[in-house]
Amino acid sequence: MAVIDQSRTWELVEKRLAETTNERHRTVLNVVLEHMKAEAAPDMDRLMATLSPNPAYHFWFDGQDVGAKGTEAVHAYYTAFLESRTNILAFELDRLVVDDHCVVTEGFLKQIYPGAVAAQMGMSVDDETADYLIVFRQLLLWPVDENGKLQGEDSYHSGPASITKLSFDELPQAYIDLVHGSAATGSASKDA
Repeated sequence: MAVIDQSRTWELVEKRLAETTNERHRTVLNVVLEHMKAEAAPDMDRLMATLSPNPAYHFWFDGQDVGAKGTEAVHAYYTAFLESRTNILAFELDRLVVDDHCVVTEGFLKQIYPGAVAAQMGMSVDDETADYLIVFRQLLLWPVDENGKLQGEDSYHSGPASITKLSFDELPQAYIDLVHGSAATGSASKDA
């Protein structure tokens, strides 16, 4: 059974949207929802369309802001993110707060990393050819401008809460296709 269900990322946002009658709050929730789904697709044009003209990302690590600033830098960040093949994730929210200018989400971010990428990022893995489920506790602020576009993301997380080596049967199909595509297809056809 796959350990990641990407739809869990927007589950609480959709629930809140269904209950919300305040039009500005609906606008703010809708842009976050669209951003989440575009990132999962992944659809770079759709994703970038959710952002204001000069987005600023604030990712806080060890007291330093390492987030991308400006459209070109944010586009480069997402390009690198997709190339790292770590975009199969579920942000399982247990808290969501919305007002006229921001959505705040908090929960466990579950991401699958190829072992080599995890090692390159300084995470403790024992097999760079394996795949790992890495779980973080994360709080994310999604500021929204007057036009209903995201001004960026402000991210705070705990560092890895857990790192678990996965078996092939625990991998979601989207990850298999992305990371193991031709190898998985080749081995499946040899077994047939």
